[in-house]
Amino acid sequence: MSTETVDPRFVDIDSWTSSYAVSAMVEGQMAAIAAVAGQTEAIAATTDAAAKRLYNGNRIIYAGAGTSGRIAVQDGVELTPTYNWPPERLGFLLAGGMKALATSVEGAEDDVEAAYKEVKALKIDAQDVVIGVAASGRTPYTRAVIRAAREAGALTIGIANNLKAPLLEEAEYPIVAATGSEPVAGSTRMKAGTAQKAILNTLSTAIMLKLGLVCRGLMVNMRVSNAKLRQRAHDIIGRLAKVDEEKATCALIEAHDDIRKAVLIAMNLSADQADQLLIDHRGNLRQAMEVRYL
Repeated sequence: MSTETVDPRFVDIDSWTSSYAVSAMVEGQMAAIAAVAGQTEAIAATTDAAAKRLYNGNRIIYAGAGTSGRIAVQDGVELTPTYNWPPERLGFLLAGGMKALATSVEGAEDDVEAAYKEVKALKIDAQDVVIGVAASGRTPYTRAVIRAAREAGALTIGIANNLKAPLLEEAEYPIVAATGSEPVAGSTRMKAGTAQKAILNTLSTAIMLKLGLVCRGLMVNMRVSNAKLRQRAHDIIGRLAKVDEEKATCALIEAHDDIRKAVLIAMNLSADQADQLLIDHRGNLRQAMEVRYL
């Protein structure tokens, strides 16, 4: 596996000056992002397929082990505050359980039986989207999750850092960022991890775009959970509805902190009219606004 090989360029990295070593590692991070660039079409096709499943209130489920699993979980948990993605529409299958986020659970990544049991316990079915992440693309636990999920009819996505990895063959939608050997051999928390995070960030954000949770580049479905975000919400409403802050504030109160609904209220619709318009357009604020302007 290329992610495990020793690169002759770095065999003496432990004897280099800090400046030289850091420069080499930063260069590696840039190379990791370059590896993701070649997967644009694969990510786009995966986005479209996943969004079709998710229109009807289905789940995004992340699976992985070790570093890859932790990166996957991070992407998932950030969807709720950023896009108000319901927690009940998220699932996490981490080798060794969620305690493995902070502690290494030895042998967990090899536990195929646990993977099958956890997929069954989560009641994964044809309505779900399951994302498996593994730098090697060979991790038994992650591969087992993808196989079991696909058998259950779920849409499966495999993200790996080695070409022709088994995970890529087992997932319906494979995405590969061939990041090659690491400056510190086998430390896939570096280049491979950076590429994984870039792919996951891009994929999940693109899905949110497709589902209409962004309007004109603004997070119109974010969770208003503190003073900073409340001010941001007022600014978003003011910008989209073209109203002053006082009207934006009143609209957000009337909409019970639902930014999309508040925008329509600020455009002089009643709360009931705003609700119906959003229902008619499956929550897509841009489409609802275009109808309002007709």
